[in-house]
Amino acid sequence: MSARLRNLNPYELHKHLVNVYSLNTKGSTSLLMRDTSQDRTDLDVIRENHKFLWEEDEVVDSWEKQLAKKYYDKLFKEYCICDLTRYKENKVALRWRVEKEVVMGKGQFQCGNKHCNSDQGLRSWEVNFAYLEGKEKKNALVKLRLCPACSDKLNYKSKKREVKRMKKRQKKRKSSKDRDNSDEGSNIEEGSSLETLPEPSTSTASVIETTENVGDSLWKKAVQETEEKTREEEFEEYLEDLLL
Repeated sequence: MSARLRNLNPYELHKHLVNVYSLNTKGSTSLLMRDTSQDRTDLDVIRENHKFLWEEDEVVDSWEKQLAKKYYDKLFKEYCICDLTRYKENKVALRWRVEKEVVMGKGQFQCGNKHCNSDQGLRSWEVNFAYLEGKEKKNALVKLRLCPACSDKLNYKSKKREVKRMKKRQKKRKSSKDRDNSDEGSNIEEGSSLETLPEPSTSTASVIETTENVGDSLWKKAVQETEEKTREEEFEEYLEDLLL
């Protein structure tokens, strides 16, 4: 046996000894297995580096951040998907939609609650999403489409701001009113001094929160009335995006 081993090259000798050891020693094969505790998949990398919102001028200085940023760029950020499981604790989980959900109409033509697929009586809500990211508190104003039952859950402890659809008559009336105001403003500028002009009225927006102890720095500005698109306009834009 020793004469045979002397005739083997170093690699063959190593392989022979390893095989003899693994075949004759109980439990030794586990020592030859590769340690997989430090292995990471692409999904693990995205989860570790994912951000709800990326700044336009943010530096992406590693391949992990590049992968997470590339995933973020492929998300659809007009509407959110929410999880209202813990709504009684005033805690709502939010995320952006993926391509499959956009094709299905989930979150826009179906209720945006993760566990609800109702498409009746949908209402649009603007929510101040306060979340913790990298040990830093952040806020983002997001939009949700929910059915009446899920809308009640969203407003369980604090009333959120609803985005209402303006009718065509109201739009025409508003546009004509704006034209009249612009005409009056031009006449005032020409014929009156600034001292005789009335002071502009101001309004303060109420604080909208989805988690407790949220700063109101984003809500010190006046909230302007927003117009929601009609269902036909939404379908047209939806089809245009698919055909691009």
